Amino acid sequence: MLQFKIVLADVEPRVWRRIQVPGNYTFWDLHVAIPDAMGWEDYHLHEFETVEPTTGAKVHVGIPDDDFPDERQTRPGWQVAVASHFQVKGTRGSYLYDFGDGWQHAVTFEGSHAREAGVRYPRCLAGARACPPEDVGGPGGYENFLAAVADPDHEEHEDLLGWVGGAFDPEQFAPGAVRFDDPRQRWKVAFGGR
Repeated sequence: MLQFKIVLADVEPRVWRRIQVPGNYTFWDLHVAIPDAMGWEDYHLHEFETVEPTTGAKVHVGIPDDDFPDERQTRPGWQVAVASHFQVKGTRGSYLYDFGDGWQHAVTFEGSHAREAGVRYPRCLAGARACPPEDVGGPGGYENFLAAVADPDHEEHEDLLGWVGGAFDPEQFAPGAVRFDDPRQRWKVAFGGR
């Protein structure tokens, strides 16, 4: 099992998760696990940035843009093994979710662990704080959102609470409540058998 700490950048107090995923995961599989652990709905584009272990060159892994293949070379995430880039404890990379809102995540490899009998993987071991709502406008939008929902006199208070279903507690997070989708099923939803 590969263990990672995922920290959402530019948000204070910190929103983070610690997850373990199977050692045979691809970057597509890891991409599925991160939004599930964070609380994102996974309907936006994503991209990992990491370093090629043999050359030290920056590498982009995600969904290649077939319309502009030379603009930004991106390796297909489903073809790249996570373990090929995260081999040494402390290796860092980044994960960008939603190119519009720009949610940057620091991804730190915390080492390999033996599979525990009777445990279902991937799993979320720990974390803190609720994930910002989808499409809230990135870190700045989230800051404004928090100010509005905390202040009953704010002009957007009622509208924003209604938008998120009536309540939002930024401190709420329970690792045991995280449910992970099967990456193959998510693949079918995203690409329809492509």
